[in-house]
Amino acid sequence: MSFFERLKEAASAEWRAYTEHPFTNGLADGSLAEAAFRHYLVQDYLFLIEFARAYALAVYKSLKLTDMREAAAGLSAILDIEMNLHMKLCAGWGLSPSDLEQTPPAVEMLAYTRYVLDAGMRGDLLALKVALAPCVIGYAEIATRLASRPDAHAATNPYRVWIAEYAGAPYQEVAAKALAHLDGLVDLYATPAREAELIVIFKEATRLEADFWEMGWRAGTTSVH
Repeated sequence: MSFFERLKEAASAEWRAYTEHPFTNGLADGSLAEAAFRHYLVQDYLFLIEFARAYALAVYKSLKLTDMREAAAGLSAILDIEMNLHMKLCAGWGLSPSDLEQTPPAVEMLAYTRYVLDAGMRGDLLALKVALAPCVIGYAEIATRLASRPDAHAATNPYRVWIAEYAGAPYQEVAAKALAHLDGLVDLYATPAREAELIVIFKEATRLEADFWEMGWRAGTTSVH
């Protein structure tokens, strides 16, 4: 069993709550309230800005040039690819880049990103990568599951572009590389005692990911009532 599989097994309840959240199922069949997706999308844009800082921190925390290059590639993927996708998606929902940047950050977004940055500041590169893993690798897993659902790619599903982006080969490759890099770092730096500490970080980051979905889900529920 790989290190990441061990992390998921140790955090099975948290992982299930995150990867199978009702928000994700609403994306798959198109039933998610528009207000829920809009709120999530704007906060996810702000989230990516903070995650870019986390990858910049990963460069600083890297002891090897290969690790620095891997972190720099992740930073570039966020700034040059994923944020552009978000701007296109948001434009389709009538939101301009200035709208996005002027939106007040949600408590859930701040809690999650500050936790990841703090894990990286206090710990080493491995601790930071474990805190990043639920997002980077989890999104690939979620999107793969959603893409297999019958209505995921239907022309009537307003969330089909989001699903296609994260289920598509470019993002799946990003996640696969992150997974391989994480396993490589573990071989170098982890002891059994250390693994217990890393499981705590992974569980908390996964819980904060589920809170992020819940934040969007609540926005959709509030708009209905």
